[in-house]
Amino acid sequence: MFNKLKIGIRTKITLGYIVIILCLLASVIILNNQIISLQKERNYIIKNNSHIHAVTNCIEKYILDMESSQRGFVITGEPIYLETYYEAGEKWRSDFNELYQLFENKPTQQQKLNEIKATIEHWITTSGEPSIEFKKENKAEAIWELYKVDVGRKDMETVRAQFESLRSEVIASMQTKVNDLDKRNNFVTLTLLGILVFISVVAIIIANGISRSIVKTLTQVTQTIQEITASKSSQKGRIHVRTNDEINDLAAATNELLDILERREWLQLNIAEIVTKYQGISAITKLAETFLSEIAQKTQSSLGAFYVRETTDNHIQFVKKAAFADARDDVGIESFKLGQGLIGQCALEKKILIYNDIPEDFRLIGTSLGEVPPKSIFIVPIIFENDVIAVVELATMTGFNEQQQRLVKQVIETFGLTINSVLGRMEIVRLLNESRAMTEELQVQSEAFQAQSEELQMQTEELTMINEQLEERTKEAELKSRELEQAKKELEESAEQLLINSNYKSEFLANMSHELRTPLNSILILSEMLAENSQSNLSDEEAEFAKVIYSSGEDLLALINDILDLSKVEAGKLDISFDEMNMSEVPVQIEQTFAPVATKKNLQFHISKEKNVTDVFYTDEKRFKQILKNLLSNAFKFTEQGSVNLEIKQLGQEQLTNNMQDLSADWLEIIVIDTGIGIPKDKHQLIFESFQQADGATVRKYGGTGLGLSICKELARLLGGWISLQSDEGQGSTFTLTIPSLPNGIEEQKYLEFAINEVGATNEVHELEEGEQLSEIQEFSQHEVEVFQGKNILIVDDDYRNIYALKNALEKRGMNILVAKDGIECLDVMQANGEIDLILMDIMMPNLDGYETMSIIRKQLKITDLPIIALTAKAMKNDRDKSLEAGASDYISKPLNLDQLISVLRVWLVSKGS
Repeated sequence: MFNKLKIGIRTKITLGYIVIILCLLASVIILNNQIISLQKERNYIIKNNSHIHAVTNCIEKYILDMESSQRGFVITGEPIYLETYYEAGEKWRSDFNELYQLFENKPTQQQKLNEIKATIEHWITTSGEPSIEFKKENKAEAIWELYKVDVGRKDMETVRAQFESLRSEVIASMQTKVNDLDKRNNFVTLTLLGILVFISVVAIIIANGISRSIVKTLTQVTQTIQEITASKSSQKGRIHVRTNDEINDLAAATNELLDILERREWLQLNIAEIVTKYQGISAITKLAETFLSEIAQKTQSSLGAFYVRETTDNHIQFVKKAAFADARDDVGIESFKLGQGLIGQCALEKKILIYNDIPEDFRLIGTSLGEVPPKSIFIVPIIFENDVIAVVELATMTGFNEQQQRLVKQVIETFGLTINSVLGRMEIVRLLNESRAMTEELQVQSEAFQAQSEELQMQTEELTMINEQLEERTKEAELKSRELEQAKKELEESAEQLLINSNYKSEFLANMSHELRTPLNSILILSEMLAENSQSNLSDEEAEFAKVIYSSGEDLLALINDILDLSKVEAGKLDISFDEMNMSEVPVQIEQTFAPVATKKNLQFHISKEKNVTDVFYTDEKRFKQILKNLLSNAFKFTEQGSVNLEIKQLGQEQLTNNMQDLSADWLEIIVIDTGIGIPKDKHQLIFESFQQADGATVRKYGGTGLGLSICKELARLLGGWISLQSDEGQGSTFTLTIPSLPNGIEEQKYLEFAINEVGATNEVHELEEGEQLSEIQEFSQHEVEVFQGKNILIVDDDYRNIYALKNALEKRGMNILVAKDGIECLDVMQANGEIDLILMDIMMPNLDGYETMSIIRKQLKITDLPIIALTAKAMKNDRDKSLEAGASDYISKPLNLDQLISVLRVWLVSKGS
């Protein structure tokens, strides 16, 4: 490695100086480290000695403080002296431990410290502590006897003497170390002088060695050049220099010049020889064989193949024309395409390829003694006018050197022109022969064309007839198209008429709802008040009559709601809002709702939810629960004995059809099973129709409108699912609700934004809830009386029945009632009375309706803090939003629930008061 390292003359001189400088730097660093080490040790000795003196003085001071504090307490009896005594007692022990650590590797000094500690503790136990205890116990005689002996004074003198002895010993030890440091300092000085002498000797030796190396090398180069000049061996001699410096570079450059001249002469001779051999050849095969033979001999190749480009039907391929050393006549493939194999890639990229790592299964090179594998492959494209017209592939057992590669590259630079010339001459000959043959063929084809012309004339006449027939069919198609367009217009007109009829139907239902709810509101409020019998002025039979009236009114309200629900579903205007729903809460909510019904009818009620049911499910929670409650209500109503079961399952992927998987990956199956009266198979479809039940006997016995299952079926469809039924008469029924999880809803369904009241859970649940509500006699708390007492409430309504019912209900709670028949009278009352606390505003009124009245109050009268509760029986779309936009503070739909109304009044009156 060192022989190959190049070191120039300047580098040698520079390295000599660098060695001298490095020696100086090393000596300076070593000496500096020694001096710094001595300085650190001296500083450590001084610092350690000072610290030891300070700590010993502190310990002595604390002992003296303890002695003086002890005497002060004995003399005066003041406890303040004890604080100093005990504080000094803690501090001398802490400093003693620190001093003991400073003498860690000095057993003699540690022994003295232990003696000092024993003396101090002896003083504390024999003099300090006893005297304090005697003083605390007021034993003056014991104190006198203690000081009469005065053992403590002797201990104090001993402590001082011991500390003096310790300090003297520390000073002596420090002096010894200082003397050692002085000796080391003298040694460093002598070392510095020795290093300087050593560096001077090294510098002289290096200078002498470098000069001798330079002179010796120059002498060798001069002698070698003289020998080459004197010899007549035609550049065979070479300069040999052992040193690796600038003189060696000069010798190497001269040798390289001689090598280049020799290689250039070899190339020129071989190129001239090869070109001479293939001149005058007119056949491509002969040209390929001659070129391949010569180039293989010059490059010492053992195998070779020559391929020429041929184009057939716009398909380019290279065909083998010659081979070298082909013992079995199968050197190389017969042909290849661009990009096929290594040789094809070479032709495609137009680059020379050389491969030295030949696989073991490559073709062997045959000799008289056997076969051996090649060591290197040389693939060369022959290019003419930027197109590859031929490819030569060579293989050798030794490897292609750089000189041989350069020979091949220079030969093929002009060989492409030769190949193109030969191919051109061959193409001319081929075209001449083809031209003669084609002339004869054209004469024959001319006669055939004459016959074909006559056939085409006949076909033209046939096509003319077919074209006329097509024109007639086109006219018929246009006529049918106009008829279809007319039918489309008629269908659009029918659709518009259906839309108008649907709007008329919705408006009619809304008006009917208002007209039915308005008297029903009065019936429900007054019957509820009579049923409460708060003044006990009704007999039990009269109170029961009132309960029957209230229950019938609730049934009528449920019927109205069912009819409205069904009409909105059929009109496609039901609001479906898909959002996440917590499935873990569903069993608890259903249990709370239907457990009392099961208890009342002595039925078993079981709810099961499988573990794999997802906790978060995306659907319309309100409609989902409406379906579930309706199915469970029917199960309880038609089951006299046995049980009702609710099962919630998650459908597995193997249970889903392709259509179901396209809609959603998560599907739930909710199964309601009862042991009730069952349904005949021929009635399975009938019960899902509007106003239909199994038979007349069922209607008479169990009641109901026949709308529940019809609404459930339509709601399930809007949620993306369906309801199925399995039942036999007398063997119970199984209703199965199957719905998907739809985070983004059903895109093709576009619903209008309005909400409807939830259909009641059936008469059975209503009876239970109504019975509980009517059985409770409401008692007003003191807080409620304080909230409502003396409040001025303005009722704005055009129906005297509603006014009468509301006035009686509110006056019982201590409120003052003002009445207005329409919006104009409301504004007059407000101007005459400025102490109104809240307004109950009906919407549908003559002259000036509720919307306009609330807008005037808020915008023209600028009254923004007065609570206004909107009341309406027209429970249609956007009523709530429209009321709030007009200025309402809250919204309640008729028929009014008295508890709901009182709750809303309480909230707004408390809010206004605060």
